[in-house]
Amino acid sequence: MEEISWNDFTKVEIRVGRIASAEVFAEARKPAYKLQIDFGAEIGLRKSSAQITAHYTPEELVGKLVVAVVNFPKKQIGPLMSECLVTGFYDANGAVVLCVPDKPVALGTKLL
Repeated sequence: MEEISWNDFTKVEIRVGRIASAEVFAEARKPAYKLQIDFGAEIGLRKSSAQITAHYTPEELVGKLVVAVVNFPKKQIGPLMSECLVTGFYDANGAVVLCVPDKPVALGTKLL
């Protein structure tokens, strides 16, 4: 495992957001959802794509708090311009489980 410095880590803006909308990303090569995530007044709404269809439906995602990286460059994913990276972990079957705070925190809160 490559070590990074504390300074490297502090450059990554990992923030809490709330999923405002989720819909099937029909154009994606692998099953995925298009997400709009609210990171609060400072950052606002950001779009993302997430391959999380094995564990979540669009309906249950709306309102859910998530942890995302918000300072990567935008990335074109098919017809969607992704503006943040939602974080998660692979389960035993290779499906993604979201990384989420276990208690309520303010939108836009930075991971320390």
